[in-house]
Amino acid sequence: MPQNAVVLVGRILLSIIFIMSGFSKLTDAGSTAGMIANAGLPAATALTYLAGLFELIGGLAVLVGFQTRIAAYLLAAFCLFTGFVFHGGPINVPTFSPEANGMLSMFNQIMMMKNITIAGGFLVLAAFGPGSISVDARTGLSTNAGRA
Repeated sequence: MPQNAVVLVGRILLSIIFIMSGFSKLTDAGSTAGMIANAGLPAATALTYLAGLFELIGGLAVLVGFQTRIAAYLLAAFCLFTGFVFHGGPINVPTFSPEANGMLSMFNQIMMMKNITIAGGFLVLAAFGPGSISVDARTGLSTNAGRA
């Protein structure tokens, strides 16, 4: 498979989670707002809608390859922020057994590693660009070579 087609597939795969998550936050903000409030952040509902809009727009930008480097850097930062704020520690629900809390903590650690890994993918995309099958390539905003 040609390199630019692989980059396109990579952009599609990186964007899916953000498009779906952003859409979900915009159509059903309740659970995310609760998680944001439990993390101690203010204006949980407003932050949910802002995050949903950011994820949807950022995901679509990466999908079509529009302003890809900017979107990739911003989404990488978003992944790291949300990873450390929402998945950065053990889970301890007082009414749960130690085993259940241990399993939840393990899942939380997996979510943290997922966020770090996705951030790494976005940094590679930001460094090397969206490839020739992108809006950026059609408008002259992208080159196939990485920036040093």
